[in-house]
Amino acid sequence: MTSSIKMIPFGGVRENGKNFYAVEVDERIFILDCGLKYPENELMGIDFVIPDWSYLADHADQIEGVFLTHGHADAIGALPYFVAQFNVPVFGSELSIALAKLAVKGNKESKKFNDFHVVDADSEVEFDTAKVSFFTTTHTIPDSLGIVLTTSEGNIVYTGDFKFDQTAKGRYQTDLARMAEIGSEGVLLLMSDSAGAEITGASAREKDISAYIEDTFENTLSRIVVASVASNIMRVQQIINAAANTHRKVVLSGSDIEQIVQTALDLDLLSLPSDDLLISLDEANDLPDDEVVILVTGRMGEPIKSLLAIANGEDQDLQFKPNDLVFVTTTPSHAVETVVQKAKDAIYKAGATAKFIADDLNPSGHASQNDEQLLLNLFKPQNFVPVQGEYRMLHQHALLAEEVGLTPDQIFLLNRGDVLTYTNGSFHLGEKVLAGNIMIDGTGVGDIGNIVLRDRRILSEDGIFVVVVTIDRKKKKIVARPQITSRGFVFVKTNRQLMKQSADLVEEVVQEHFDAKEFDWGTLKQDVRDKLNRFLFNQTKRHPVILPVIMEVNQHAKRRNRNAEATKTAAKPAKPAPKKGRGRGKQKATTK
Repeated sequence: MTSSIKMIPFGGVRENGKNFYAVEVDERIFILDCGLKYPENELMGIDFVIPDWSYLADHADQIEGVFLTHGHADAIGALPYFVAQFNVPVFGSELSIALAKLAVKGNKESKKFNDFHVVDADSEVEFDTAKVSFFTTTHTIPDSLGIVLTTSEGNIVYTGDFKFDQTAKGRYQTDLARMAEIGSEGVLLLMSDSAGAEITGASAREKDISAYIEDTFENTLSRIVVASVASNIMRVQQIINAAANTHRKVVLSGSDIEQIVQTALDLDLLSLPSDDLLISLDEANDLPDDEVVILVTGRMGEPIKSLLAIANGEDQDLQFKPNDLVFVTTTPSHAVETVVQKAKDAIYKAGATAKFIADDLNPSGHASQNDEQLLLNLFKPQNFVPVQGEYRMLHQHALLAEEVGLTPDQIFLLNRGDVLTYTNGSFHLGEKVLAGNIMIDGTGVGDIGNIVLRDRRILSEDGIFVVVVTIDRKKKKIVARPQITSRGFVFVKTNRQLMKQSADLVEEVVQEHFDAKEFDWGTLKQDVRDKLNRFLFNQTKRHPVILPVIMEVNQHAKRRNRNAEATKTAAKPAKPAPKKGRGRGKQKATTK
């Protein structure tokens, strides 16, 4: 009997990060990764973005589990929000599960969830409609895994983040033999990492990156502030080794990096050359600057915003010193390019200097073009879906696939919510499901939408214009002349004529509504807003956020209340004076 297969990307296609793919086999759903992405510059104030999995809410009883490829935020960052809604098992390598537990524990809605299962390259998890197995890959975090769903129609393979590095050792190595074996079994559908599809040369070997970091430490005579992704365990190990070899101590700045380092140490995935290598910031202040390395990461692992905060003096514990070297050992995501330039500028203003490893090497943890074509030749897929990258990366990966023999009808460039359906021996695009974005802002989940973001953008560009007017609706008159407040729009003191004309306009609009047969508060506010908007744009060519506040007083009601109070007072019987007596305790008042 032919199996029914669907593949739906809820994230990870035509964007960086937010990897989340649902594969449905005979109406049983397997979730591959559950990640977040960092916001683009126009998402003002948003901390990060997770997938909108509303479609899955109607199919919750069909979900078999979540399968993680590695422990970076783009693979596990949305997990706390997902397991708070769906009580399904989570599978991953030892380190991936340890980091997933940290993320879930930090969210009050999911902290009680504990249905975690550790797997490795030898594990096979049997389900009614598919068997799930794994293979090791090389990435910047140990125990990274690719995932194989074995169905009656063939294997469905998801690589996760990967690259090929022949110098990788231990739990960073790729199992090429296992990959070739999977390819010989037959791969019905391959979903492969496209983040490095534009890299024409080879990615830098981790051995060369280690040497570069140590050389930088050796030739720097000042304090070094190193920025790295917290969960990039390989990079953290290289920094620790370089510090030890150049006789420096290491300060871990931030709770995220402390938790992750301790977790990696507990799992023997990170080693310290000496017990006294890690010190506190207070201890570092007592050492010469050329003996100190401060490792900085940020919330959810993005360090660039943390550097900007330090440079601007917004960090309570750490400030840059003159001559500090700020050494960025990660490749910042495209979403924070503007922040990178601001951070560079602020670093130099603070008296420090900046050095980016990406200016001299390609430290990417993702496959280059040659790596991607090698993987395609190992798996020999019948159908191919590029994932994990913006559209240009997916398109480039598709071209690379055609160069090794795949035809265009075997390659699918999907968008979020597309349903790739397997019927009658071939894949085709079927119906589309809802798969948008959920914005995370502080503790708010999904309460920030396009309207709020639009208002934030307008406020940042053109400011706000508040007009307050008090009216007496019964007398049909304005009690107090409109009061106007402006923030971020124009300087009021130098634009008094504009303020006066705006107040006059508001009075005219209000009077027009008094003269009309029907009076509606909503219509009045909207009319004030629309006419002020046109007037202010004609005068300034700006569109501020206009906030009309209409207050009503009823002077008749106040007068009636005062008259009623006077009548009440007059009607109240007067209290008689007490009779005189010898002692105060015997004084007594009586009323008839």
